[in-house]
Amino acid sequence: MTSGGLTAATISPAQIADILIAGERERKEVPQISETFGDVDVAKAYQAQQVFVQSKLDAGDRLVGYKLGLTSRNKQRAMGVDSPLYGRVTSSMLSTYGDPIPFDRFIHPRVESEIAFLIAKDLEAPATVTSVLAATELIYGAVDVLDSRYEGFKFTLSDVVADNASAGAFYLGPIARPPAELDLHTLGCVVRVDGEVVMTAAGAAVMGHPAASVAWLVNQLAEQGETVKAGSLIFSGGVTAPVPVVAGGSVTFEFDGLGVIECYGA
Repeated sequence: MTSGGLTAATISPAQIADILIAGERERKEVPQISETFGDVDVAKAYQAQQVFVQSKLDAGDRLVGYKLGLTSRNKQRAMGVDSPLYGRVTSSMLSTYGDPIPFDRFIHPRVESEIAFLIAKDLEAPATVTSVLAATELIYGAVDVLDSRYEGFKFTLSDVVADNASAGAFYLGPIARPPAELDLHTLGCVVRVDGEVVMTAAGAAVMGHPAASVAWLVNQLAEQGETVKAGSLIFSGGVTAPVPVVAGGSVTFEFDGLGVIECYGA
């Protein structure tokens, strides 16, 4: 598959990133990279992700942490993969709790519940659930506002990796607690759409324990010479499935012991 003479083998990470940067800037869906050029190597997709995120840092953003995706076995099976993926979170993605989701900023936002970790000290490989919990200062209920730049919210693994794991925005809930005060394996979340319960799940939906996905991230980054630094926010992956945000509608996430986050479009 080619476009303009380029193929999956010859297109550069910067050229992939340019397509996604333009889609985000213009708030316009772009064709899947895999459909236009063929499915690029995942390593190249991560390089494209770095270029995509670097454009934000060059504009004044700060790197504040990471997000995990495809952390449930069901999502992995649906994508035909056997491991999660990660993206990078910058300061402009952090939204103030209670503020509406602005449709003039996103293409087709969807929201999902997350358990977020505020890391108190540098995390190094080999990381484990135990070492992650020992390094964590606070746990938050959180919401990941997903906004794929691709048409129809459809993508392959390499597509979504290049697209910074569909990162759009993030909300932290109103309550933060030390991990010793919580059972993250059983911590539950109830999702309501316009007041009606549509799904429930617990922290175990994230790789058996949400700290396991953070440990996976630390170990993956170590292979690239990166470290999760003290002060990082890590969004450990969707506890529940994404829900579309519609004008005039609301999606509410109720976390055991961590409060309630209500999201609505405006």
